[in-house]
Amino acid sequence: MRRYASLLVMLLSLPASFPGFAAPAVYTGPLAGASEVPPTASPGTGIATVSYDPGTGRMTVNVAFDGLIGTTSAAHIHCCTSGPGVNSVFATPSFPGFPAGVSSGAYLTSFDMSSPGSYNAAFLASHGNSTAAALAALLDGMGRGGAYFNIHTVVFPGGEIRADLFEQPIFTDGFQ
Repeated sequence: MRRYASLLVMLLSLPASFPGFAAPAVYTGPLAGASEVPPTASPGTGIATVSYDPGTGRMTVNVAFDGLIGTTSAAHIHCCTSGPGVNSVFATPSFPGFPAGVSSGAYLTSFDMSSPGSYNAAFLASHGNSTAAALAALLDGMGRGGAYFNIHTVVFPGGEIRADLFEQPIFTDGFQ
């Protein structure tokens, strides 16, 4: 029995030992008016979670928000700043299908990051029109706290609520 348990442990750990294997990365942050630059007096709150799966090349955006003063007009990820409290350019275009004209809602969509349409045209151009270079910059920005997600409204066209995105650990074995 002990031999089978050792074999099972070895088999379960195999994917992590293959070269090139990388676990998905998850970035998240609370949405708040106080996080905007400059801060807004919005009572709006929410959570933004962005994950990237290197195995599929897809980025998933999952957002829930409530209590906005204005109604939504756009939402996207900005990158690449020196850290929280600094504004930067749009890295992604306004998300297609993001709830428009509402003060609360939710959004869950996945994007193919090898597609040029998954990036703001100026952000892509600033990275040599290379989706690989733009993705590397975006992941680097999110990984070091230099990217943020914000929701723009008709009352706050520059952004009503913002979440500075920070990488979250992914626990795969229950021992970390």
